[in-house]
Amino acid sequence: MSNPADRARLRHAELVIILAVLSLIAPLAIDMYLPALPFIAQSLAATDAQAQLTLPTYFAGFAIGQAFYGPISDRFGRKPPLYFGMALYIAASLGCALAPDIDTLIALRFLQAAGGCAGTVVARAMVRDLFTGADAIRVFSRVLLVFGIGPILAPMVGSGVLIWFGWREIFFLLTAIGILSLVLIFIRLPESRDPAHVRPLRLSSIVIGYGRLLAHRNFMGYALTGGTMMAGTFAYIAGLPFVIVNIFGYPDYYFSLVFGGNAVGFILASQINVRAQRHYSPERVLLAALLIQIAAAAVFVFDVLAGIGGIFGILVPLFFWIATMGFVIPNTTAMAMAPFAANAGAASALLGVLQFVLAAGSSALLAKLTQYDNTALPMIGVMATFSVLSLLINRFVVKRPAKA
Repeated sequence: MSNPADRARLRHAELVIILAVLSLIAPLAIDMYLPALPFIAQSLAATDAQAQLTLPTYFAGFAIGQAFYGPISDRFGRKPPLYFGMALYIAASLGCALAPDIDTLIALRFLQAAGGCAGTVVARAMVRDLFTGADAIRVFSRVLLVFGIGPILAPMVGSGVLIWFGWREIFFLLTAIGILSLVLIFIRLPESRDPAHVRPLRLSSIVIGYGRLLAHRNFMGYALTGGTMMAGTFAYIAGLPFVIVNIFGYPDYYFSLVFGGNAVGFILASQINVRAQRHYSPERVLLAALLIQIAAAAVFVFDVLAGIGGIFGILVPLFFWIATMGFVIPNTTAMAMAPFAANAGAASALLGVLQFVLAAGSSALLAKLTQYDNTALPMIGVMATFSVLSLLINRFVVKRPAKA
């Protein structure tokens, strides 16, 4: 391949894949181990509730860890925090595989997330370093193409490893993925931080920097638009197995099929989003996606309340609800981070913290509601509520030019 243009396209594609893999590292440790939760409880002589604590603990590590990597990457560059984070992820994943009891596993899950989230923070920051405007949205959408493969394959891979080997081998596999990713970072990932944008690493400057982000109306508007939709998505992730298996009585492998099918819709939408940027403004595309989500939410709420359609009365509109996330996430991420070239790491970190704080809150809310209502209503009610909140935030918090 001697043509410089061909080499540039190949390098661009390689960079997108690496950034997608970095974004996928931490979520993969959620999707792959979910089928093993009952077996973990049995193996470690724990209750189901104790085993389920490994999920919110992971969310907490993911949310807290991101706050540290952003300012560090703005000061020392994008790759040093990646090395530290991936090393921590590898060590914690190996520890999870060898955990002697449930308390140790819960603690190690926190560390696993605190390490793996470095990839998510740095990947977003690197996209902002290298791309702006519609180009950034297109790159985020292409990253989601690879990122979206995770929810399709991870539960299936996790189930296969569980059946053939056991739950500990799932964490051995995550350890191996972490090692390969670390090698890939070292060999092929460039440093993207502009030396002119070096930020001092002082507590006062970090607090001031985060304060400015929190006070920035459009950053918070777009971050919370995407964050509330992410919260609804985590209610779906936490609630769907319960709805499919416990309420409607389908075999547990149906969860993987439905999860994978919805992920396909998510991937297709993210790629349609790339083409949509050529003809429509990002804000217009985002508004259309939010309206479609509201319509889908109204349909599945009505179907459940009226008892229409059974499980398909939920799954069909749910497909469209999840698919539109392929428009919401890349557009809100790019527009939130657009003004922050000098502190892209901190902006990326705060974006992630907000998303996962909301996600943890939605999971806790769903768990509480499920105690009082043994139907699909808690899951779809939480999702619908966050759909409405997302639209309201986007319309009333984001400040637009007069002729937007």
